[in-house]
Amino acid sequence: MDKQTETEIEAAVLRRLLEHLDSRKDAQNIDLMNLAGFCRNCLSKWYVAAADEKGVKVDYEAARERVYGMPYTDWKASYQKEATQEQQRLFAENFPKSK
Repeated sequence: MDKQTETEIEAAVLRRLLEHLDSRKDAQNIDLMNLAGFCRNCLSKWYVAAADEKGVKVDYEAARERVYGMPYTDWKASYQKEATQEQQRLFAENFPKSK
């Protein structure tokens, strides 16, 4: 596979992942972190870092809007639920430095 085709496929996969996450607003970030070790905010940070590697400045909030499909504050107000004690306990176990 040539590099251009590989890049196009990878871009399509990212678009599909973002579409999937958009369709699963019930999947809370803390659940994603506890299960997979990354969340929508991580994807946003990776987006900023990848742009930076290409010499393109992308604001973190703009990256979040790309990942969340809307401004983060809107998503948070509409879809984010308060973390349960169990979710918080698992997060503390999985990411002890984040306490």
